[in-house]
Parts: sequence; structure tokens; C-alpha cells
Amino acid sequence: MTITMTTTHCIPGAPALAVDLAGTGPLLLFMHGIGGNRTNWRAQLPAFAPHFACVAWDARGYGDSEDYEGALAFDDFVGDVLRVLDHFGAERAHLVGLSMGGRIAMRTALLHPERIATLTLLDTHEGFEAFTPAQREAFVDSRRAPLLAGKEPADIADAVARSLVGPKATTAQLQQLVDSIAALHKTSYIKSLQATVEQVVLGDISRIEAPTHFVVGADDRLTPPAMHHEMAAKLGGAPVSVLPDAGHLSNIENAAAFNEVALAWLVPRAFLAHAPSMWPLQLD
Repeated sequence: MTITMTTTHCIPGAPALAVDLAGTGPLLLFMHGIGGNRTNWRAQLPAFAPHFACVAWDARGYGDSEDYEGALAFDDFVGDVLRVLDHFGAERAHLVGLSMGGRIAMRTALLHPERIATLTLLDTHEGFEAFTPAQREAFVDSRRAPLLAGKEPADIADAVARSLVGPKATTAQLQQLVDSIAALHKTSYIKSLQATVEQVVLGDISRIEAPTHFVVGADDRLTPPAMHHEMAAKLGGAPVSVLPDAGHLSNIENAAAFNEVALAWLVPRAFLAHAPSMWPLQLD
């Protein structure tokens, strides 16, 4: 069995970003969802590292990345994507995004198409325009209201995690999600909730030029398969892989199936991105 060496590095700037690195080859950036962090990709890095230089980030205000002053504009995340690519010296990279990470990936591809080789989009959506006002309110209030009332992320972690996973999630998979929600930075998480819902429309995704692959859990109740087929149609019939036995965290709930379908699509397109030409500072 091959052992994958993973190291943690710092992308300097304001705020500084923590990333895990594994493998060599064209650059591939993994981006977690609104309640996650870079540990959500621990089942992916060993599988993808033989083919790619894998980077899993903690978005600004998440995990070991720094918090920041002021309000968050959703496009701040796009600027951070470019910072990561620039610090690795990669003109073009592959993006893999889960939920909010998928929206960041699509937005980056719309604003900076020359920097994006491919998109692999998991359990995501193109903006809260796709949800009714009641659904938007329920999404935010179930998460933000308890925090504004004095509770901590750990207090809401179990309930939020159970609302996202499918009925066949294992105890260990549920606990992985609970742990990532409990580790959220409270103030930064509230900023992320506000920014992601305020950006009702992501943009005209039919303008995305990068080859795109949608992946969704068959039991995803938040962003169901039908939503992904609708997005795929706007991209000229992009492929959609529906994973059995998985809810909104399909890469965690059915990691083997996700790794198989994602790599089968992505590896033949690996050459479209560039390998890193430099490496950021390694954290102690």
C-alpha cells in the first residue's frame, strides 16, 4: 500500500490561509462547504495524490486559516483562490468544490476563466435564487439564530450535521461532520452565512468555459440530483454522477464511489492544468 505524505503549509497574506499538500502533478484545489474545513477531504488526498498536486484549503476564517476584519463579500473567496494559485506558481488549476466550495469554483470560473482548467462540483447550487424565500430563511436561521442567541458552533453541530447527511451515513461519517461544524470560528461562520445567502445569483453559469463534472448524493435533500441536472443542462449537457448511499456530503458518505467517478473523469483532463512551480512556507 502506498503511503501518501501530507504536509500543512501557509499561504501568506491577509488573511493567511492554511492548506494541506499531497502528491505531485497538475495543481488540484479542494474547497470545503460552509460548515467544513480541509479535513473533509482526508479520504480524497491519498486517492488523488498519485495524479495531482493536491491542495485542500481552510477558507478564510475556517480551520487554521486566519480570521479577518470587516464583512465578507462572497468574491473575497475568489480572490483567495487566485492567491493560492499564484503562490504555487500555477497559471491554471483544477478546482473541486463541495457545496459553498462549488459555488466559489463556479464564480472563479466565471470571473477568471483563463485560470481554471476544470470544475468538479459536488452537492452544490448556483445561488439561492434556486431556493424559495422560506428555504433561504430556514437555511440561515437554523444556523445563525442560535449563534446570535449565545450558542456556540458545537451546540448546533449535531442538529445541522443530521440535516445534511443521508439516511445511510455511518456513525463515523456523521461524527466527522459534527467535528468540522463544532470547530467553526463563530464570527467568521456568521459572516459566511450572510455573504452566501446575500449572493442570490451566482451569475450566468452557461458562460462557464471549463469542462465541468457534477457529482451529487442520491439522498441529498438540500441540493438534490434534479438541481444538478438543471445546472448541467445550462452547461451544454455536462456529465452528472449520482452517488448511491450519500446525502449532501457525498465525498464523505460514499468516498470510494466519489473517488472512482471523479478520477475517471478528471485524470484524462489532468494535462489542462499546470504543476506548481513554487511552494509556500511549511507550518511547524
